[in-house]
Amino acid sequence: MRLATYNVENLFDRAKAMNLHSWAEGRPVLQRFAKLNALLGKPRYAPADRAAIAALIVDLGMEKSDSGPFVLLRRNRGGLLKRPKAGGVEVFAEGRADWTGSLELIDEPIDELAMRHTARVIVDVAADVLGVVEAESRPVLNGFNRGVLPALGGDAYRHVMVIDGNDDRGIDVGLMSREGFSIGRLRSHVDDRLEGGGPVFSRDCPEFEITTPGGGRLVVLVNHLKSKGYGKPAESDARRRAQAARVAEIYRALRADGEERIAILGDLNDTPDSAPLQPLLQATDLRDCFMHAAFADGGHAGTHGACKAGDKIDYILLSPDLFDRVTAGGVERRGMWAGVKAKRWPMYDTLTREQEAASDHAAVWVDLDL
Repeated sequence: MRLATYNVENLFDRAKAMNLHSWAEGRPVLQRFAKLNALLGKPRYAPADRAAIAALIVDLGMEKSDSGPFVLLRRNRGGLLKRPKAGGVEVFAEGRADWTGSLELIDEPIDELAMRHTARVIVDVAADVLGVVEAESRPVLNGFNRGVLPALGGDAYRHVMVIDGNDDRGIDVGLMSREGFSIGRLRSHVDDRLEGGGPVFSRDCPEFEITTPGGGRLVVLVNHLKSKGYGKPAESDARRRAQAARVAEIYRALRADGEERIAILGDLNDTPDSAPLQPLLQATDLRDCFMHAAFADGGHAGTHGACKAGDKIDYILLSPDLFDRVTAGGVERRGMWAGVKAKRWPMYDTLTREQEAASDHAAVWVDLDL
């Protein structure tokens, strides 16, 4: 059985702010979006809140209308703000109950060739069970599965499952599996809570029970932990550590229930030596597939960006039983941009511009003797 994980960075549509030429350009937009969303969600707006909301709306390019270059403010009912002729924005709502609507990031289509490269990576990895990170939704993932993969010579997956998570940018995690690798019991952790009351997981940490053609069983947990991309680093690290600790708790509970074959995979957004991941990597008996003698990293320690050691953020973590069953493993980087002059690794011959890259992430895979 081949098990893989791949951060596809959305398939058809992606927030415009995340499609800019550099992360440095998009990051301030996403930071302002997150801050404004948090303020708008407050039950009561203090005078300072109303002033901050107004300032952020202007900063996001919505001084003249509810539609800015990257963000859309939907107001369905009630009153939130007014725009005086003299300019500026005045927020008069007393709290969230005074109006209904939402704040949304504006999407734009993914480059068609980039989408085809994403499909080519999935076809070439040829996983029996594939954990997918950053899929827009189940209908989108299934449409990509049944429409794009066969067009590139691949077989559509028999089972496709995505549960809407907590990320309002449309970034979810899911799983696709072949005929014979059916999805049985499925448990979501989308509503797990931190001590302060907020959700633990930025997306979800779904548990998928997979049955193999030979009648075996394993449990796969797909993850996408808190990004370092925006927000205060200390707060992001604390959130990611809390998420890693909760995943470790779920893993130990599964082991206590008698499950021996467990895989935790996905984009953990931090390196193996980082403090936030220690509850998962050091306080459990999980083993990173990169550490197996049969695993080939292709000469690069990382899985993201330049694929240096500090770019190792995508994982397949295996329980001892599964780790002992690894027969091979590797990293598929041909869909990633390798540079202009001194190319760091082979690329698909159709990949000629950075914008055409399938993803900033490599796909990681292991073969298991089940």
